[in-house]
Amino acid sequence: MKLVCISDTHSLHWRIPEIPDGDVFIHAGDCLGQGTLENIEDFNDWLGTLPHRHKIVIAGNHDWAFQETPELARQALTNAIYLQDSGVEIEGVRFWGSPWTPTFMDWAFMLERGEPLNQKWRLIPGDTDVLITHGPPRGIGDEANMGFKSQNVGCADLLACVQELALKVHIFGHIHEGYGEYQQGQAKLINASTCNARYEPRNAPIVFDL
Repeated sequence: MKLVCISDTHSLHWRIPEIPDGDVFIHAGDCLGQGTLENIEDFNDWLGTLPHRHKIVIAGNHDWAFQETPELARQALTNAIYLQDSGVEIEGVRFWGSPWTPTFMDWAFMLERGEPLNQKWRLIPGDTDVLITHGPPRGIGDEANMGFKSQNVGCADLLACVQELALKVHIFGHIHEGYGEYQQGQAKLINASTCNARYEPRNAPIVFDL
């Protein structure tokens, strides 16, 4: 099974030069710019142009409509499977998606570090093959430029969860500077952020073969 992974497109999806074909297309959050229903409709139109047999989308901290008007948002997203603390099995592979990230300023789908976030991670089934979260685990693809210094901003409890699970791959985004592929035990970890730190959609989709 070939997974084609992107994230953090911020309504700039039409400007992505090329999306490789594959079996499952995955968007790990921040698909929207202003976070509106109109943004979702435009994103959904774009999804409809992609050839992938299966498409999975989760929300991110910019995707306000999925938090504030969840029913309308889901109705507008007809060309993909939307996961929010939920899963789907495709051809025997078990996927789980979750949008939450540690609180930073005032954005959507944010929770305090510690028990509030850990409650969400405990929902992840033990037999998950492919985990999709918007944010990274602590220390992996999570180094953000904070003024004059860089800082690891990922979630420590998510890292502990990833280390306990027998995942094949963990896909995330959120921290544009962390784009790339990493390894944690037997699992591949992918920061699939499409936009770079300047919010330019220049990072290529990452393809992973299960």
